[in-house]
Amino acid sequence: MHNIFTTAFVTVHRLYINKVERKGRTAAEVDEIIRWFTGFDQATLDRHLEAETTFEDFFAAANLNPNATLITGVVCGIRVENVEDPLMKRIRLLDKLIDELAKGKAMTKILRS
Repeated sequence: MHNIFTTAFVTVHRLYINKVERKGRTAAEVDEIIRWFTGFDQATLDRHLEAETTFEDFFAAANLNPNATLITGVVCGIRVENVEDPLMKRIRLLDKLIDELAKGKAMTKILRS
């Protein structure tokens, strides 16, 4: 089991926000992406953050957006669509979406709409 699986999602959520804010984007946009990807509403997302839910439990409770299959590309040198472990794939797909936000991509393209 990879260490990230047992890491509290809130820890990485803060890192996502710091990353995008340095690039002129917002925490609200990070949460919008997470809600789109996981199917959570804001109240559910907030509960997971407050409870310090692990990545494993966070994604176990998620109902991934059907358009998540359209997410492709490389993050941290890894092609996300080729990741075999289902949990690691979800983590990498979310990383990819956050990277796209930090790089200035339009929300409509990030959310595959």
